Amino acid sequence: MKFLKLFLLFFVVQLHAQQGGMWIPSLLKGMNETEMKNLGMKMSASDIYDINKSSLKDAVPHFNGGCTSEVISPKGLLLTNHHCGYGEIQAHSTVENDYLTDGFWAMKMEDELPNKDLEVTFIVKIEDVTAQILNGVDALNTESAKQKKIQENIASLNKTYAKESFQEVKIRTFYEGNQYMLFLTETFKDVRLVGAPPSSIGKFGSDTDNWVWPRHTGDFSLFRIYADKNNRPAEYSKDNVPYTPKHYFPISLDGISEDDFTLVFGYPGRTTEYLPAIAIEQIVKETNPAKIEIRDRALKVTDGFMRKDKAIKIQYASKYASIANYWKKWIGETQGLTKSNAIQIKRDQEAVFQQKVIKAGKQAEYGNLLADFEKNYKEILPYTLSRDYFMEVVLRNTELLSLGYKLFQLEQIHNLRGEQAFTDRKNNLRDGLGEFYKDFNAQVDEKVFEQLIDLYLNQSPQQFIPTQLKNTNISQLTASIYKTSKMTTYEGVKQLLDGDTKTILKNLNDDKGYQFIKAISENFLKEVNPKFEAINTEISALQRTYMKAQLELNKDARIFPDANSTLRVTYGKVKGYEPRDAVAYSPVTYLDGVMEKYIPGDYEFDVSQKLIDLYNAKDYGPYAENGKLPVNFIGTNHTTGGNSGSPAIDAHGNLIGLNFDRVWEGTMSDVYYDPAICRNIMVDMRYVLFIIDKYAGAKNLISEMKLVHPKNKKQSSQKQTNRKKKKKN
Repeated sequence: MKFLKLFLLFFVVQLHAQQGGMWIPSLLKGMNETEMKNLGMKMSASDIYDINKSSLKDAVPHFNGGCTSEVISPKGLLLTNHHCGYGEIQAHSTVENDYLTDGFWAMKMEDELPNKDLEVTFIVKIEDVTAQILNGVDALNTESAKQKKIQENIASLNKTYAKESFQEVKIRTFYEGNQYMLFLTETFKDVRLVGAPPSSIGKFGSDTDNWVWPRHTGDFSLFRIYADKNNRPAEYSKDNVPYTPKHYFPISLDGISEDDFTLVFGYPGRTTEYLPAIAIEQIVKETNPAKIEIRDRALKVTDGFMRKDKAIKIQYASKYASIANYWKKWIGETQGLTKSNAIQIKRDQEAVFQQKVIKAGKQAEYGNLLADFEKNYKEILPYTLSRDYFMEVVLRNTELLSLGYKLFQLEQIHNLRGEQAFTDRKNNLRDGLGEFYKDFNAQVDEKVFEQLIDLYLNQSPQQFIPTQLKNTNISQLTASIYKTSKMTTYEGVKQLLDGDTKTILKNLNDDKGYQFIKAISENFLKEVNPKFEAINTEISALQRTYMKAQLELNKDARIFPDANSTLRVTYGKVKGYEPRDAVAYSPVTYLDGVMEKYIPGDYEFDVSQKLIDLYNAKDYGPYAENGKLPVNFIGTNHTTGGNSGSPAIDAHGNLIGLNFDRVWEGTMSDVYYDPAICRNIMVDMRYVLFIIDKYAGAKNLISEMKLVHPKNKKQSSQKQTNRKKKKKN
């Protein structure tokens, strides 16, 4: 009876999981296509992915390696999130010409702004190459030998695969190394800024509303892809022309209703849906709380400076948003995993798994997996925590230390690879320092350093703190470093890197800031990282075997591969939800809600006078619904970081929205997807069009787009059918 209950629980979880999932678009035929059609989709799987004719995939490029975007005109007009284009908008902004505050709109193509190092990548073809990559691997005995063989096979296929000179081959692993897929890609490197609403629209609600529903954010920006005269990828040139896409999205003016089918196409970054219970327990109780506290302190310091100084606000706007994003996500994730009882559910699933292993007679292969997980995760915990403190304090949230670590790596390159390698890396590093110091403020960073080093030296596992740094006076250490270190200024660091190699190394090792970063980095690389990597390699091997067992013992189950920044499809419906007792959220918000949240002069909830005037006049153009202007909506699509900017597509393949966030209660979907509370948040395309048209007056951009009424066509067709029936009768 107990096994039956556990089996039914597992079955119900698997059944619900069908509403989630991040599916490989080339493998949709069959059960996925059937389910999508049952949910209301009118397209076929080949409309979504095809290599012989244009399909939806041809309009969905990866945006600069971290977000998703979509082509929305025959002239290469590109739509993504405001927060995805934020760095480019910031880079073009000054105190005198503040595009972050005022917005930017190119009224003609000559006004579009080039962006250094910004690129978008299209998928041409996806191919299963598992057999080639795993050829000869099973015969090897050690994990290191297997991984070496896999890398050799990948390198060989990369070299021999037939492609055009402007194309690239990328091979990625799925199901923890049980499957390998090849992606043939084309990357365009001339991508220009076309339009961005002011932050009062594009970041409305800012960090307070981040990961929150109801939401009222116009999180979009516009770019354009340029190509050479042959429509091929090219570096920036004034002679380049707008890219002609294989496919671009028509935009629906009919909007959405609850239970409408939605498909989200994009490049989800990283999920870990198949972790064992012990791993989730450590996330909830150990690693997330530590990372949250570090970022909480960094954010409080930075926010205090940003509120007092507009120049600092511009310098740190993008960095602050980046730090706050995962800080808040981890808080919601921890709460969601706790509320959904994910740890116990995983343990119950593991009990079912163990019974299946016994029933299949696979104890020799899989019988010790769960016990080995417990042993290895307990052993790795102090190393994981120490590593998280190092990554968060040194590499991510204290700028002087992150720069110092690059200088430390420079010295390591000299020791390992010699003079020429040192000189090459030094020159590359020095050339990029101007951009770093443009947005660096030593006064801000000093206060961040003081707060975070306190945590690092006093809260991280004490067995891994360098002996010479124990019992350090944090305030004195901070003041001394920021007063004397040449790393605090652009001119100072250029002096450190001036001269021959011997002089540079001496300069670095005489600098107090560098001495500090070197001490903690050497300690980390000697005492923490080797052991972490060794145990983590064992855990990865266990996870691969666990995944193999799941696939083998659940042959009829639909198990999607974890996200890994490759192109995926997720489908669901427009749907409200009930996060707490007596609380029910509807799936759509309106401009009325923006005005309800409006706080004059507040940097998160201010509203421009022009938007207020349009609202008061109800001057919404053709974009309103029953006299109200839709702003955001939610659905059951399973998304994560990397899906920012993803197109939300209706049943017919038209663009209805722009994905940009998840609800706070469901941020644990990276680890455990619960269909009851996991929702993705999208900008309604009618709000995007309204801002471009009525707010910005950029009718030149509207005229490029194909605006359609798919629901009206359907209704019209039904009316004609009814009239024919009446005449016949």
